[in-house]
Amino acid sequence: MTNRVLVLILCVALNDFIAGAQTIQEGKAHFFAQRFQLANTVFQQLLKNNPADAEALYWGGQSAISLELDSASKPAVARAWYAKALQTAAASPIVQVGAGQADLYENKLNEARQKFEFALTQTRTRKGDNADILIAIARANIDAPFHELETIIAKINMQLEKGEKNAELYLMQGDAIRKARPGEGGGEAFRNYQEALKLNPGYALASYRLARLFDSQKNWEMVYQYLNECVQKDPSFTPAYYELFYYYFYRRDFSTAEEQLKKFIATKQRQKNFQDEFLYAQLCWARGDFDCAITKAESVFAALEDNTKPRVFRLLSDAYFQVGDTLQKQGNTDGASTSFANAKKYSDRFFGKTGEESDAVILYDYQLRADILDKTGGTPEEISATYLRATRVDTLYNLKVDLLKRGAERFKAKGDSLSRIMEGILLTEVIKIKPTPINRDYFDAGFAFYQGKDFMHADSIFSIYVTHYPDEPFGYMMQYNIQRAVDTAMEKGAAVPWAIKYLEILERDTVKNKKTIIGVAGYLAAYNANILKDKEKALQYLRRMLALDPTNVAIQQNISVLEKASTNKQEPTKDTVPSNQPAKPVGNMPKPLKT
Repeated sequence: MTNRVLVLILCVALNDFIAGAQTIQEGKAHFFAQRFQLANTVFQQLLKNNPADAEALYWGGQSAISLELDSASKPAVARAWYAKALQTAAASPIVQVGAGQADLYENKLNEARQKFEFALTQTRTRKGDNADILIAIARANIDAPFHELETIIAKINMQLEKGEKNAELYLMQGDAIRKARPGEGGGEAFRNYQEALKLNPGYALASYRLARLFDSQKNWEMVYQYLNECVQKDPSFTPAYYELFYYYFYRRDFSTAEEQLKKFIATKQRQKNFQDEFLYAQLCWARGDFDCAITKAESVFAALEDNTKPRVFRLLSDAYFQVGDTLQKQGNTDGASTSFANAKKYSDRFFGKTGEESDAVILYDYQLRADILDKTGGTPEEISATYLRATRVDTLYNLKVDLLKRGAERFKAKGDSLSRIMEGILLTEVIKIKPTPINRDYFDAGFAFYQGKDFMHADSIFSIYVTHYPDEPFGYMMQYNIQRAVDTAMEKGAAVPWAIKYLEILERDTVKNKKTIIGVAGYLAAYNANILKDKEKALQYLRRMLALDPTNVAIQQNISVLEKASTNKQEPTKDTVPSNQPAKPVGNMPKPLKT
């Protein structure tokens, strides 16, 4: 009887152990499939049944850390969790590894090293280090911002060289190499992931890691292959469906993308959150169903309120703008105004949430903001300032230049003086941003200021132009025109030096430049005759003009008047030679210049 009772007790104990092991594995399956809330629920239940369960203490901490979306808060979560775990199971090697991970978060490398070494020493056998402890130490170093990855990579290599056959150990080695050697460790990581699959062909996580590896290399064919392998091996592998959703989303196969999104939500096993609604909002937006996008995104905002992510406000501001633009084209002015006002409201929230220096802000946000301001009564100064703020975004200079030029075109199309000045300001910023601005950059900026009657800034730009390009006519042409616009009565003679230099370059091709030469020479003739009273100098310019246009009656008459005055030794009266100052700039506007 005693033996039967003993056997029964042992069987119950064994069944409890097996059930517990299965539950730990269930929690780990949720963890590796990034269902962290479900994983946390499993481990919390285990700890409720047995607060000293070392495995549940360790994995509960891993889930708690992963649930914390704010990376700045992870160190405090790790410290609080494992400090409490040490009170219950300080002698447990796996709990010591978790506590060492908390040390790594706080850059306490020596303390972490001691805890890791304790765990290894306590579990080491004649065959070497314990694989599970090595894997946990690797995970700690991969997850934390401070680490000693090369040390753990060397330790894993030593164990593998001893013949350790553990698929997860190979996978963690691949992860560690990728983090330790970004940009150069891909090949070695690939070999480790492949070794993991050789040992465990059904290892879905290894296939997923390979997909992510090829994603970083933009090898989309291999990404697609390994993501599909992953879900074939484990149809409940949540993150693979998330990646497949975006794989089809960016290829504009929206129906297939929606299928993957539904699978992504289903595999979360009722762990639905408002991230799912936002994904649907993105899908509606991409399809052009902006009303649907607005409805779903606003439901996210209503639920999360102050915790709403900036990208939700970006989508709402864009969707409302698109609706407003459509209504405006349909002649629905009131509806358009309401939509544009909502677009501005959410754009304000976006920038209020992110701040100007946030990494969440991209160039498109400034373009959209400028578009919205243009529809909601924004001043030219506000719109120009929006484009200028875009230059703070950390991105390629050519993308910033493209955005600034689009802004400049917006102002150029309006045509009024203030808008042309704003155009000049944006194009001046282009010159500052480009490593090697070309002649066209200087010309366009200076000409915009000229058209806006901001002659001071125009003069500044074209002064640089003639310094950089002394053999080209355009800089002298514009300086000549600028000074004529400033000195309309010719009294200061400000345009004269530029006219002389401009004429010198024009006369290199008298056939091509005949009309412009006559105009510039006529200005110099008028200045000498009427301002300086130097009839001989005036006659020189008039004769150069007549040589190009011998039948021009007006030129002949002016020459005759000056020659007669010279013969009679009488000074010519004012305006003997008409200034003939044209309303438009003298000179041919340049075509796009080649560098």
